[in-house]
Amino acid sequence: MSARTLPTRHLGELEVSPLGLGCMGMSFAYGAPDRDESLATLHQAIDSGVTLLDTADMYGTGHNEELLAEVLRTRRDEVQVATKFGIRTDPDTGMPIGQDGSPAYAAAAVNASLRRLGVDTIDLYYLHRVDPRVPIEETVGVMATMVGEGKVRQIGLSEASADTLRRAHAVHPISAVQSEWSICSRDIEESVVPAARELGVGLVPYSPLGRGLLTGSAAAAHDLADDDFRRTLPRWQAENLAANLALVGQIRAVAEEAGAAPAQVALAWLLAQGPDVVPIPGTKRRRYLAENLGALAVTLTPDQLGRLGRLRAAGERYPDMAWVRGDSAAAR
Repeated sequence: MSARTLPTRHLGELEVSPLGLGCMGMSFAYGAPDRDESLATLHQAIDSGVTLLDTADMYGTGHNEELLAEVLRTRRDEVQVATKFGIRTDPDTGMPIGQDGSPAYAAAAVNASLRRLGVDTIDLYYLHRVDPRVPIEETVGVMATMVGEGKVRQIGLSEASADTLRRAHAVHPISAVQSEWSICSRDIEESVVPAARELGVGLVPYSPLGRGLLTGSAAAAHDLADDDFRRTLPRWQAENLAANLALVGQIRAVAEEAGAAPAQVALAWLLAQGPDVVPIPGTKRRRYLAENLGALAVTLTPDQLGRLGRLRAAGERYPDMAWVRGDSAAAR
């Protein structure tokens, strides 16, 4: 089956579909994996014109990269593959235990990802979290070596501050910065977005649907599986959740005006922030994939964009925001 063609956007020299597919939930954090449905979703994404698949070595402790390999064996030339390194996990639980941006760890991590993915080259390789113990110049220096060796085409950073992004870009061109960004997560707009645009770095919002909150599909914490990590997040707790469901109600009102689903409106708002924005909504189910791609047909009016842009969520993104903020230089 030939793939549908979508419009394209650019992350550095990579030409990609305007929406990518975040694959984490197929292996990690959102309840029990469903291999068959995940594979079907990956194939449907490519058939629908999605050309950017986003994974990481820590998702399922390598399981997610191995899952993608099953699709890449026959469809490698149809997609751009992005993966990440830099978060060490507990081998027993698979949960994060800290950052590691050391050159030695980076060199071993890229070889392991290439092997699990079954590819010769990773199209976009991210440092998943900046290691405050290692100067960013050292980490990016070894990533630049990977480019020279042909193991990696383009490099990126995830959850980096504006200062870190500038320092990294001075060592080697950074093609993309991946950060949480959605109607309810706006902190990167203050300094990271302007810095990225100053440098010509693409913006890749993860969790563009607020980890499902903006879809209205999980209205309360008791709707979540026992092992769903959203149960630990402040925005899904008690009084915060009540306030955030009111926010979702305002998105739903705009969706009714636009004749679209709330998730489509949330994605359309992000896409309207600029041609350098490539959101990667994650799903492990075909029905949500189709709904998300419907956002590409939604055009919001200036009034609707303004109303959505004024919304703010209650509660922090994580229980411990040091995980993403860290020290002033690293902004983990």
